[in-house]
Amino acid sequence: MPTLAQEQPEHPRNEPHKARQMAESFGADTERYDRARPDYPDALVQRIITASPGPDIVDVGCGTGIEARQFLAAGCKVLGVEPDVRMAEFARRTGVEVETATFEDWDAAGRTFDAVVAGQSWHWVDPVAGPAKAAQVLRPGGLLAVFAHAYDPPPFVAEAFATVFQKVAPDSPLSTASPRPAQDIYQAMFATFADGIRKTAGFGEPEQWRFDWEQYYSRDDWLDLLPTTGALTRLPPDKLAEVLEGVGAAIDAIGGSFTMAYTTMAITASLNT
Repeated sequence: MPTLAQEQPEHPRNEPHKARQMAESFGADTERYDRARPDYPDALVQRIITASPGPDIVDVGCGTGIEARQFLAAGCKVLGVEPDVRMAEFARRTGVEVETATFEDWDAAGRTFDAVVAGQSWHWVDPVAGPAKAAQVLRPGGLLAVFAHAYDPPPFVAEAFATVFQKVAPDSPLSTASPRPAQDIYQAMFATFADGIRKTAGFGEPEQWRFDWEQYYSRDDWLDLLPTTGALTRLPPDKLAEVLEGVGAAIDAIGGSFTMAYTTMAITASLNT
């Protein structure tokens, strides 16, 4: 089972934005989420800054502030919009200004921005209302940039996860999902994002960017990340422990660590001047 499947809500694939229980389950352990989730490539951050007409950024679904802090460190002014009060409070403690709301319902109060960004969160946004809201709050020439990580753990580790997850959560749609490479799933999802942008008046033709990189994971590192993924955020503690035990044994069997190949994908579009 590709790791991406863990990010997908238990809701019809074409309407993930309606799966609010899943969307707002990631704040259950904000400390772990912020610690374990990877940053975004510096090359992506710099390319967004270069393509944007200025430094004022809205970060949609900013979570604990992972990408917001990267943009702040690069000299941008960032306002996060986050529906989960737990995530928003954590981000504020790290220096990110956050307003609590879904992006679709957020009141910009007449403010406009140079860029609207969304890291690993745009699938929780209404595919019609989201781009329309972005067009409303962007200045002429402003940039909409939607990005996410696609990654597949080593087959032996992925198979161990699929086996134990099916055992502890047999009724979950994710237990019976057909294995697909993460990049294939993300490519289809990003095509949907691009279609939504095309249907919104004012945007130019969307572009797709790609950044390939790697990250080393020890057994403990990977078991720290897993509980922050969508398939596991709502599991009872005993079932979560069973999943982690099974995956941990698989990692031990391949030497206690592995290197993950990541692809960070992005869809971007500029508002016409």
